[in-house]
Amino acid sequence: MLRLLSLLLALALIGCGAETSSEAAPDAAVSDSLRIVTLGGPVTETVYALGLGDRVVGTDQSSLYPAEILEKPRLNYFRQTSAEGVLSLQPTLVLALETSGPPGVIEQIRAAGVRVETVPEVSSVEEAEGRVQAIARLVGREAQAAGVIETMRAELAEAAAAHPETAPRALFVYARGAGVMLVSGTGNAADAVLQLAGAQNAVTAFEDFQPLTAEAVVTAPPDVIVIPARGLESIGGVDGLLAQPGVAQTPAGQNRRIVPVDDALLLGFGPRIGQGAKALA
Repeated sequence: MLRLLSLLLALALIGCGAETSSEAAPDAAVSDSLRIVTLGGPVTETVYALGLGDRVVGTDQSSLYPAEILEKPRLNYFRQTSAEGVLSLQPTLVLALETSGPPGVIEQIRAAGVRVETVPEVSSVEEAEGRVQAIARLVGREAQAAGVIETMRAELAEAAAAHPETAPRALFVYARGAGVMLVSGTGNAADAVLQLAGAQNAVTAFEDFQPLTAEAVVTAPPDVIVIPARGLESIGGVDGLLAQPGVAQTPAGQNRRIVPVDDALLLGFGPRIGQGAKALA
């Protein structure tokens, strides 16, 4: 009798173990059932870096990497999206930068019964790593997050090794046509990027961005000007930039030391931030 009871107890324990495993299986497969809409280039890049690019069913105009994302359905820019456009893609999850809008759109999507998760825009390496971990938790890929962060750190170390011996004074200009010309002060993503590349920000008198003025540029005065490539194109290239107030009078302007950069690579602080910093260095 004791032997029979022992056998029955063992079978019961085995059954419990099998039940536990079957309950855990759906959690492990959560990411395989997702239909994800991403709003914001850094979010899109992170989802792909975590190995879930095949689950993305649509994205916004700021998402330009990797190249295959351009073949997916394209929504408006993440700050100008619409609930109708997002819902037409029948997502089970919308991953968005917290600044996605316009106001009310995110709540409209939620009201339609779709899960929406937002993550912050960031301006430091620590915050960037935290965002990777946050997105990984939301899509069930926490184990993969460690590898993404390890790669980021390795590439940032390569960027640090490529720093110039003497840090140049760099002016970061943001342009979207002649009507939008801004220079970067401190405490933002552009300022952080310059430091990661081994430059010193030529403007420390204010934080965030302010309109470009002759006084702001000439009093910098920068050895080099860094500007997003698309912004440079929008004002007519290097000659167009040199025509802006005060620019031609700076050391950077006189030597035509203008460095166009990929703002999607650098300013979003996505998984490729180390690659961008190394290229800029």
